[in-house]
Amino acid sequence: MKSLLGIAGVAMTAFALGASTVLAQRADSDLKKGNEAYQYWCATCHGAGPGHPGTTALAAKYKGALPGLLEERIDLTPTAVRFAVRRGTSIMPFFRKTEVSDADLDAITQYLMRQRNTNR
Repeated sequence: MKSLLGIAGVAMTAFALGASTVLAQRADSDLKKGNEAYQYWCATCHGAGPGHPGTTALAAKYKGALPGLLEERIDLTPTAVRFAVRRGTSIMPFFRKTEVSDADLDAITQYLMRQRNTNR
């Protein structure tokens, strides 16, 4: 009976490790997709360095209290990101679902949330 429990314990541990590996790989894949969508749709205005009007506008708005670069922000919420993308804000135009799909917007949101999730 003890050997059967031992085998079951080993099998459950192996299953848990395998499941966590699969989840980690999926999370990495989701972040990669989010980064790619962000680079395609957002980085032109919200990228690092000079010549990015979104980053420049946010830096001026927050005057150093928050980073102008969205990728460095830890205060963003999924609701705020979705609202800004779908409705636009200040100089930022809105984006229709036919432009930025819901799947891409979800991926972008998760990509931006990575900073928030790792800095808790």
